[in-house]
Amino acid sequence: MTDFSAIRISAQVQDALREQRPVLALESTIFTHGLPRPRNLAVAMEAEVSLREAGVQPATIGVVDGEAVVGLSESEIERLAAADDNVKISIRDLPIAMARGLSGGTTVAATALLAHAAGIQVFSTGGLGGVHREASVTFDESADLLALSTTPILVVSAGVKSILDVGATLERMETLNIGVLGYRTHAFPGFYVRDSGFRIEYRVDTPEEAADVVTMRDRLRLPSAVLLANPVAEELQLDPRTHQTVLVEALAEAAALGIAGNDTTPFLLDYVQRATGGESLEVNVNVYRGNVALGGQVASVLAERARLG
Repeated sequence: MTDFSAIRISAQVQDALREQRPVLALESTIFTHGLPRPRNLAVAMEAEVSLREAGVQPATIGVVDGEAVVGLSESEIERLAAADDNVKISIRDLPIAMARGLSGGTTVAATALLAHAAGIQVFSTGGLGGVHREASVTFDESADLLALSTTPILVVSAGVKSILDVGATLERMETLNIGVLGYRTHAFPGFYVRDSGFRIEYRVDTPEEAADVVTMRDRLRLPSAVLLANPVAEELQLDPRTHQTVLVEALAEAAALGIAGNDTTPFLLDYVQRATGGESLEVNVNVYRGNVALGGQVASVLAERARLG
């Protein structure tokens, strides 16, 4: 069982949870490692403001000077967004970062763990980690998947980035008992594009229907997450033909340069951003906005049901 004395939960988040008001967890790697300055801080603060305007308490999660924080303050977000020495913190890194007094952004895995420990039911992110291409040789698979198999939370994301092996990722989620719901679609989104080419068996069309699944999962006391796959709006996606062309070029360039292991994902994402003239960055931001909005809606439904008993 998680030792709550090792986690600082902000007073605002504690009050909202006690009063059964909606709370939405947000990760911090999007502004510590995912977006360039000063856009990173603007996006982080926009998410917080938009949620508060919708009556939802944001709970941005990160690690500051070795302290795991659920509900970073504005000044803490500003500090992490400006720092050059942030660590990217997954679950395996949490005890190390905390023991050594490090600061950094929490990944999907670590954010989900800390959010659940605090009693938060819904978490919005951009894209989920997954199984990498050539994983049968490299065994390269995101810790996000294993973490979600043991963390009963609802995660709203735009699927996984198409630089990953999408089909293998879906197979692993099935094996790990992670339920996957398409939001108003049966097409599994590919982050930059609405349709990765893979089909989802189940869909929901309203926040209430998503909340129904969470409620039933909890009644069954299942330990795994539910993934709500929310595609970016059609008019905001990267042109699918451009996306496919750039993806093929990026993979070929990585192979030609002998790039492998942990260097692969940063290289591919940077290639896509440069090749699209920054358009992929705008898609990234719009994906996040949409997932934050939807996550807030589902959190509101769940909170209202809790108040009504």
